[in-house]
Amino acid sequence: MEMIIANTDNFEESKWSVGEMDAKLMARVNECWNSLEEFREGRERNKRFTYGDQWIDYYRDGDDRIYERDRILSQGGVPLKNNLIRRLVKNVLGVYRNNWDEGLGDRDKLKKRLQNYGPCWTMLYKSLLQNQFDELFARTLEEFLISGLAVHKKWIGDRYGSFGCWTDIVSTDRFFWDQNSRDFRGWDMSIIGEIHHIEFGRVSAEFGRTAEEVKLLEELYPGEDDSRICRVVEVWTREWRKRWYIHDLNTGECYVSDQPQEGEGISAEYDTYQQWIYSYLTPDGRILRRGVSPYGAGGHPFIMRGYPFTDGEIHSFVADIIDQQKLTNRLITMYDWVLRASSKGVLLFPEDSIPYGMELQDVADEWSRFGGVIAYRAKPGVPMPQQVNSTSSCEGIAELLNIQMKMMEDITGVTGALQGKLESKSTSGKTLDLQTRNALTSLTDMIKSFDSFVNDSIAMDAAILQIYMGSESIGTE
Repeated sequence: MEMIIANTDNFEESKWSVGEMDAKLMARVNECWNSLEEFREGRERNKRFTYGDQWIDYYRDGDDRIYERDRILSQGGVPLKNNLIRRLVKNVLGVYRNNWDEGLGDRDKLKKRLQNYGPCWTMLYKSLLQNQFDELFARTLEEFLISGLAVHKKWIGDRYGSFGCWTDIVSTDRFFWDQNSRDFRGWDMSIIGEIHHIEFGRVSAEFGRTAEEVKLLEELYPGEDDSRICRVVEVWTREWRKRWYIHDLNTGECYVSDQPQEGEGISAEYDTYQQWIYSYLTPDGRILRRGVSPYGAGGHPFIMRGYPFTDGEIHSFVADIIDQQKLTNRLITMYDWVLRASSKGVLLFPEDSIPYGMELQDVADEWSRFGGVIAYRAKPGVPMPQQVNSTSSCEGIAELLNIQMKMMEDITGVTGALQGKLESKSTSGKTLDLQTRNALTSLTDMIKSFDSFVNDSIAMDAAILQIYMGSESIGTE
């Protein structure tokens, strides 16, 4: 949890002290957090389906909940699954990484592109390599496919002895933002933040600037072990400030003041402006640190992209195909049920034909033994022993499975061409290339949306580095 990219000695620092309560801000945080409960539940469900835990939904039986897995087990079935979602996610990641290798993965092309950011481009290139940016964006895309949300946080400083502009992947189940926001770029947000779970030793190092503050932190987070986990709420709020542009006609001096100035020869012009304020709080709303954003454009350190973010709503790639995955699993389980219920090698042996000195189990053991011999005396009217094998028909189930798999490809756009499957051995390379391009059409919007996130992330790296180098900020708000 590195939080500051520059020193922030300003008027905000003088208006609070460690341990001071800010119940109003904490109420806003709780409101944002609670409003995202449905998103977090959906994201957890999508994640479990993606990684194979696919019998987690439940039925209502009065006041009780019966999970699908338990219901199948109680009926003597086996809850089987064929994880098609994971395969489709891997295919999309593969398509992206192939395109990445042809674009940003080409180091010469990347260097040429970064030169557009000015003198900081060499530091920017180094920071991208330090952050393992190819793997960083691939893992972020995986989260983007699962939850529909990608979030990075930026900071500048030393990490493991290396200086750079660092990028942290923010876990979306600990992230919150302004639910009144409707701009997919986040330009209309007024509050955004993250929940941290960190060791007390780090809390003490980050927020305890004096012995008195360290003692207060120990009271706020009681315990003996420095490795105990503490919850810290990081929240950034956009607030409106007022200022006066002062021109002293007597001296010719011009300056800005947060207080009106009066007097002969004093010209004052009133103005309002917005400013991002960061606050670090305990779970009950006590301030650990607060200050004005150190970013050049006064923004916050988060880069966020939700898809599609229509009316602030997020609908992920995985969520679109869960119903098809569930039906596929049910068909596979039904298929297995039919096969297990069918007779396979059942022996019909008349009781009157059991040889003298043998039990029925002895007959069964001998029947199943290689080269076994059973001597029995045939009797008139008594049928001879026979083995029965039934052929249960599963043709309808197999056809439905093929339909479901085809529907999943149609919904996601991850068709056989993207998976490297040829419709026939005679398919030419040109035809396969055309089929692949057509298949990519349905994924283009989602991939381009993520590409815009990548561009914003790199641009913010450049802006932060320009602040560090003392050059003009390009704007990151």
